[in-house]
Amino acid sequence: MFGRVLIANRGEIALRIIRACRELGVEPVCVYSEADRGAPWLRYAAESVCIGSGPATDSYLRIDRIISAAEITNADAIHPGYGFLAENSHFAEVCRDCRIEFIGPSPEAMAQLGDKIAGRRLAKQVGLPTFPGSAEAIDDPEEAIAIAREIGFPVIVKAAAGGGGRGMRIARNEESLRAGLESARQEATAAFGNGAVYVEKFLERARHLEIQVLGDKHGNAIHLYERDCTSQRRHQKLIEEAPAPNIDPAKRDQVAESAAALLRAARYSGAATVEFLMDARHDFHMLEVNTRVQVEHPVTELITGVDIVKEMIRVAAGEPLPFTQSDIAIRGHAIECRINAEDPDRNFMPQAGTIETCTPPGGPGIRVDSHARPGYRIPPNYDSMIGKLIAHGPDRTSAIARLRQALREFEIGPMRTTIPLHQRLLETASFVNADFDIHYVERILKGD
Repeated sequence: MFGRVLIANRGEIALRIIRACRELGVEPVCVYSEADRGAPWLRYAAESVCIGSGPATDSYLRIDRIISAAEITNADAIHPGYGFLAENSHFAEVCRDCRIEFIGPSPEAMAQLGDKIAGRRLAKQVGLPTFPGSAEAIDDPEEAIAIAREIGFPVIVKAAAGGGGRGMRIARNEESLRAGLESARQEATAAFGNGAVYVEKFLERARHLEIQVLGDKHGNAIHLYERDCTSQRRHQKLIEEAPAPNIDPAKRDQVAESAAALLRAARYSGAATVEFLMDARHDFHMLEVNTRVQVEHPVTELITGVDIVKEMIRVAAGEPLPFTQSDIAIRGHAIECRINAEDPDRNFMPQAGTIETCTPPGGPGIRVDSHARPGYRIPPNYDSMIGKLIAHGPDRTSAIARLRQALREFEIGPMRTTIPLHQRLLETASFVNADFDIHYVERILKGD
């Protein structure tokens, strides 16, 4: 096991990794920007190093400074968390060259699965269902139009690198496809430094499901079943739950095992998520692979009892997975709400400022993953998520009831948050009956 792990991230995920390290007897080391100086999670680190000013481009995205921080603090490994450099294969390669273990996949596996075009190619080889579309990156609008005519509109233009809704454009006709191809390429270049895009079929009414998988360096890979991430706005997830309600168990098991087979084929170690859209017939269509821990990993931890972050550290240290697929069983139901410092009534405007009141909820089955504290100043430089509220119960009905009560108890102020929006969504018939698709939140926000 490692002696020291450097955490190349911030906020609630940094605190989550710190806790996992401490439980394993590993000393956590943090890096931070000037905007995060004195942040709550830093007090729990064995050592902290400032790596630059507030903008992420001057701090959390600076590979050279993060590597230097690892070297001067004698860290054996680096955990990237999610976002920032978590899916940067060059960063993983630099770590290897500097003899610092990257807590995640090898650069080769990350490049193969993290690139959506290469990942789709391998997925087809192992039998995962994929959308019809371009096999390679597309530069020529006429080629994109020819593919769209063949598979039928609407289509979606997607960035080969990155995620989070960036570099994505829906096209319902040739004119919008021409414009979307160029705007998606520009956005992808700005966000990920890689402007490659491709085209695939777009489902109008679909649910967003993802399979959580774990692999080790000994060729083992298992799945931890699925999560439903259908509740989203502009491709940004709001509510996640596990297991997914109202789906065909046989199809779910078949796709989940294929997702584990994909990791074995890529010789993948660490945590990954294989994302799908599911149509009205419960047929799955693979979207992409996220080669990192997901924001919504707690719901899977609660229904399986597997500590995903600790397992990432263990397998990076060379340990085999301590369980087989037959050991994994679903226990109850879990739902997570992302608590963002945003004003839903003002087009989700971010709410920077100092938190004066912060009273988290409690009770049976309630978990709060958050770095928010009274006196903490939310900087304007980063994502607006300040915490995650998770409820676990013996079934979906009880999980919803516990989550509703926890949202009533959760007080954060004076800034606006997404708590009232979650309260509203959890009362809708669409959510309660799991009769929803990836656009239902936007229809509710529009009053449809």
